[in-house]
Amino acid sequence: MHVTHLSLADFRNYARAELALAPGPTLLVGRNGQGKTNLVEAISYPSLGGSHRVAGDAALVRAGEEAAIVRMRVAHDERAIVVELQLNKSGTNRAQVNGSVVRMRELPRYVHTVLFAPEDLALVRGEPSGRRGFLDALVVQRTPRMAGTLSDYERVLRQRNSLLKSARASRLPADSLTTLDVWDDRLVALGVEIMAARVSLVAELRPHLIAGYSAVAGDDHAATLGLRHSAVDPSSDGPLDDSDALDTERAAAQFQFSLVERRRAELERAVTLVGPHRDDLVLTLNGLPARTHASHGESWSYALALKLASARVLRADAVAGDPIVILDDVFAELDEGRRERLADAVADFEQVLITAAVESDVPARLAATRIPIVAGMIQLDGESPNSTGDDA
Repeated sequence: MHVTHLSLADFRNYARAELALAPGPTLLVGRNGQGKTNLVEAISYPSLGGSHRVAGDAALVRAGEEAAIVRMRVAHDERAIVVELQLNKSGTNRAQVNGSVVRMRELPRYVHTVLFAPEDLALVRGEPSGRRGFLDALVVQRTPRMAGTLSDYERVLRQRNSLLKSARASRLPADSLTTLDVWDDRLVALGVEIMAARVSLVAELRPHLIAGYSAVAGDDHAATLGLRHSAVDPSSDGPLDDSDALDTERAAAQFQFSLVERRRAELERAVTLVGPHRDDLVLTLNGLPARTHASHGESWSYALALKLASARVLRADAVAGDPIVILDDVFAELDEGRRERLADAVADFEQVLITAAVESDVPARLAATRIPIVAGMIQLDGESPNSTGDDA
């Protein structure tokens, strides 16, 4: 899979932009703040379900405008599709594929990307929510229908939390909330489906992670990963699940038991304390938690290995071929050895898009096709800029 053309209108600092792309590596180079990341942010949006930099879409719309348009042509073998997004500063976003309206959550079915960015260091050192988001975005890319399951789970969770708040305000006893039992059943059914999808994904990621860490770091530090399920063992340091599949009947029974056991505490805090929304992906090096024991270089290698593993899993699963690999301002963070090893690791993917402020940071074999971004505009082979925008 590769993007052949990207067209933007009122996206970030671009009033208009047209960018033709080819398979293989392409380097977008220019000083910081010129709009390089904005281009790859637009390309990755459909597969990630949003920006990798901000939580909302309002920041993606050019100042003074009400909506941004992202249109891209994506090719695989002899087939091509056109994906078009209208991102509104307020109100519902809209999406089309080949002119037909689709739901935004269906877009990962059509575009697969794996994006490496400096923010990915938080996968290793940050909070569990970031790791859950990483897993769930990849789950949806592999199985688009899971977007609906995740959305339904969030809706049920909100309803259940609302009921808990009302019960706390009314000081109702824990054993009188029969309505809560109905929400519990729905939460468990959806939650176990999410847990099973995550367990299956982690099992597939694990061997690729081990290989990817060794490839990037140049060392074997026994990198591995497992899941900690709050619904199975509510303790924060409970056992890790490193199985290849989830026993769904057992997990459902344990989930139900945990909800009953924690109900009084949930009423006191007016929040659901167990479920996939409180699970964590635990990363280890040499048997120790990477979050607390990995050095800066080891953390970077781990984050890159996770993304490499994601790309390999998508490559194995997808009928659309390779995902589009995006390296957003990554090489500046790496020493020379890691730069070369990362270049080796991504060299065989169909399309690799790289952004960099300093061209010499990027191994030469990834910089053969070079597109300068100057003053918020795209320049090709010394020609006049082919876009108009503001210097961001």
